[in-house]
Amino acid sequence: MSDLAGEAERSRAAKLALRSRMLTARRSLSPSARRLAAAQLQDQTLSFVRREHPSTVAAYVPVGPEPGGHDLPDHLASTGVRVLLPVLLEDNDLDWAEFTGDLTAGPRGLSEPTGPRLGVEALAGAELVLAPALAVDLSGRRMGRGGGSYDRALARTTGLVVALLNDDELIETVPAEPHDRPVHGVITPRRGFVALPSAGAWSGRNDLR
Repeated sequence: MSDLAGEAERSRAAKLALRSRMLTARRSLSPSARRLAAAQLQDQTLSFVRREHPSTVAAYVPVGPEPGGHDLPDHLASTGVRVLLPVLLEDNDLDWAEFTGDLTAGPRGLSEPTGPRLGVEALAGAELVLAPALAVDLSGRRMGRGGGSYDRALARTTGLVVALLNDDELIETVPAEPHDRPVHGVITPRRGFVALPSAGAWSGRNDLR
């Protein structure tokens, strides 16, 4: 095995171990702690959206122990922005539809918008992308659940990409693979928006910082 292949294998193994640990930590939160964190994260996220005033936000519907609460899209829509939500395709890519207040059951326990599908390229029209993550490190490297859906989708946007996390999920180092897409910042319940070094390479709108 070459050094390059060995390094890739070690990175994948380290990522699997970290993913398992972060999932276990999320599931161990009590219902009351989860509700409090979700309310705080929603408040921080809405404050950020109001401050940055994008016209279109791409978001998602948190499920299970994911930070943000299942009603996150409703709160985002209350600010007057256009909200796009993902629709999981058979190949794990993401289509998008505008959130109009209704959701339907999707694959893998997901909740999806009921509006017309806009295509995978619709994400390019969002100035702000709120992305799920299990962890993000201090350089902006994001770790998801391992399906690769958001890494594919984020390659299509020039918008500001911000991950929603619990407070202890912004960590020092996340193992990286070549296909991983960085985020420009994170929002956590207590810290609010935290800009990361990868924001310096962002080439989107100048008035969103």
